Amino acid sequence: MNAKELLLTRQSTPRLTSPAPSEEQLQFILDAGVRVPDHAGLTPYEFIIAQGEGLERLASIYKSAAIEAGADDTVIEKASKLPFRAPMVITVVTKYSEHPKVPEVEQTITAGCCVMAMQQAAFSIGLGGIWRTGSYAFNDKVKAELGINSKDQIVGFLYLGTPAVKAPIKPNKSGTDFVRYL
Repeated sequence: MNAKELLLTRQSTPRLTSPAPSEEQLQFILDAGVRVPDHAGLTPYEFIIAQGEGLERLASIYKSAAIEAGADDTVIEKASKLPFRAPMVITVVTKYSEHPKVPEVEQTITAGCCVMAMQQAAFSIGLGGIWRTGSYAFNDKVKAELGINSKDQIVGFLYLGTPAVKAPIKPNKSGTDFVRYL
């Protein structure tokens, strides 16, 4: 797949199944993730990979967070199933550093670019992925259980796997529809 095709046809793939990325594919995906713009070379990101038993652990964390939040039984049950929507989930975290020229928002954007680059990399090799956030990305218990420093932030959960169905290509948008000149 050439770059133009990738950039103009990339889309989220919400229905994913096994297999997850192979070791070689995962290495490519992670390497793509760390090639993003990174002012001052701070590498303000961390990737926490869950697959197999890791998905069980992530499900337990979500369920525990839902219980602690006082959720009803339906939400608790749903929480325990969320990680199994794909055979691999990569939690992408912004690891903030104090820097006089790189504000936190830039560091967050860098971590967000990691998610996008990893999803594009997966798409380019025939895998599917979807970037999700939701309440668990902003939940202090989830962060603590994942070993994430309280000052750092989850920017998303990248679900990866093999597309379960061929998703229809979204209609193209013209970038010029969103332009304003000064």
